[in-house]
Amino acid sequence: MARIIALAGVGLLALLPATAQYPGQIEKKAKDQPVLRSVGVLEWTGEAGKPKTSRLVPVCVFDGQDLQDGGVYLARPQPLAVDGGVEYVLEKNGKKVGLYDIDRSGQQAGTWVGFGAWKPMPPPKQQASGAEPAKDQFDDKGDGRPVLHRSKEADSSAGRKEPGGAGSDGSGNGGPATASDTDRPTPHRETPDSASAGARPAPDPDRPTLTRPNPAPEQTADVGNVEPLPAISDPDRPRLLRGKPVNMGPVVTPTMVGLPAGTHQMVAVSDATNHPDHPWTFTWSNPADELKMKAELEDAARQTLKTSPPSPEETQVRKAKPRAKTRPDDHAAPMPLEDEQFRVFQLTYGSGATLVLTARTGGPLLDQRFVTLIAQPDLYGNLLVIFKHVTDGRHLDVNPRMRLVDAVDAMADNRGELLFELRGRTHRRFALYRVLRGTVEQIFATGGGYFGSPSDHQAF
Repeated sequence: MARIIALAGVGLLALLPATAQYPGQIEKKAKDQPVLRSVGVLEWTGEAGKPKTSRLVPVCVFDGQDLQDGGVYLARPQPLAVDGGVEYVLEKNGKKVGLYDIDRSGQQAGTWVGFGAWKPMPPPKQQASGAEPAKDQFDDKGDGRPVLHRSKEADSSAGRKEPGGAGSDGSGNGGPATASDTDRPTPHRETPDSASAGARPAPDPDRPTLTRPNPAPEQTADVGNVEPLPAISDPDRPRLLRGKPVNMGPVVTPTMVGLPAGTHQMVAVSDATNHPDHPWTFTWSNPADELKMKAELEDAARQTLKTSPPSPEETQVRKAKPRAKTRPDDHAAPMPLEDEQFRVFQLTYGSGATLVLTARTGGPLLDQRFVTLIAQPDLYGNLLVIFKHVTDGRHLDVNPRMRLVDAVDAMADNRGELLFELRGRTHRRFALYRVLRGTVEQIFATGGGYFGSPSDHQAF
């Protein structure tokens, strides 16, 4: 009988943690607890740095152990990765080129995205001779609280009312601010000063944080199908890196819907730790080797397009069309590759070259074929293709095309992963691929979402 009671007690104790936390909650750990790291893709139209429209699509959040889907991670209701005030560092080939502060977030066709402003990188501070080494630009209070990208401007401007700043009603009339969510992990979070401490809950020194945006303003008439986000306080929600929600330049109206023509993409990372630049470009000892490898990879792409089996629909079309008589010189000219993208990466310090080529054939969308190749030189300098992917315009929603965004260090381990957009005719998702010891493995993929009609796809 005593044994049964003991087992029952163990069972009750096992149930306690399950009821004490919600899925994805970050537990309070020791000071060596890893910080959160969020990866997203900035999409914009217009000029870089001064976009006409822009949005940030969350990809993943690394919680120190696993990669979580940034589009649903800690969504109450908006995901943590697109919380207002979260600040992202924009990277091009591993080099910081700007900041993007999330001002508000909403849903487009069921997918969460963030809207905000593109800011230039702040100039490095000059350190006086004999002075103490400057502290990291992000908060580090030694309390073990995980944070993503927190700016010092947020601390200096806390409690200061900006003229014309948006209040809790989003009207821009300086209304009262909504109480902050002190237990939510946020990349880059603004810190209130003593003047506003009475109006906000006391901060939890053990709570992980990223950046937190302003309270969501009212929806304007031209925001398309973006759904406004209510201000919700959740004392148990961790936070990411927070940026400065006031005086951050003009706010971009969230009018970007679908995939309009001229859309650009760039990697965005939010992390409380100030990591140095890690360029992913491979430096060739002989520049002629790059041209040689590119030509070989293009030939491999053409051969892959020729030898890959056609779809059943494509076979029927070929049978219906009369076959023209060929002449000996018909195959002299190589197959043209359109929308070609060729990149060479060094994904870890001291590693060799990793070559990526994506391209397609011409013609109407339904007749197009898409190819993606990843290759590496072997010990003798010969090109070795280690990954192939082929699809056609009739099966994109079943087998989407792969469009390279860039390389990114998703887990802050100084190793680059290849970030691809997997785009179908009306749906898409993002995926990370790790290249290791001559193999390519998909290590993460988002849940995906709807983005528009086939006409939108052809335009981009």
